[in-house]
Amino acid sequence: MKVRNILATKKGRIITIGFDEPVRRAIALLVENRIGALLVVDPAGKLVGILSERDIMRTAATDEALFSRAVGEIMTKEVIVGMPQDDVIAVAHTMLEKRFRHLPIMEEDQLIGIISIGDVLKIQRDAYRGEVDTLETRIIAEGE
Repeated sequence: MKVRNILATKKGRIITIGFDEPVRRAIALLVENRIGALLVVDPAGKLVGILSERDIMRTAATDEALFSRAVGEIMTKEVIVGMPQDDVIAVAHTMLEKRFRHLPIMEEDQLIGIISIGDVLKIQRDAYRGEVDTLETRIIAEGE
């Protein structure tokens, strides 16, 4: 199974934020859209980072002025990205090993989506459920 299969199941637009926006605005977007990370872009729309709930909490633990800081000051700058043709199992392995939960998806230098570890687990669960159903049907058919 490929990442493009996950993207095909996702609805909605890609939620981005400018690196110069205040963290308070980022938190509002996260809550409003019920998501765990925002893709951070420059004025040209180029991906320059990712801001996750984890980034916010890490900063909140030591910085009382968090809300007024710019997103670009606390975002993760070294972003690992995926491509639509990536294998879902390989992506899951990378996300688990590198300990991150959101993966921006790029195609020909264009941001086309984002997937979460939850998206990966859901598509794998559904695939396994389909395999189990098929095996149960075969077992029942052989027993008749």
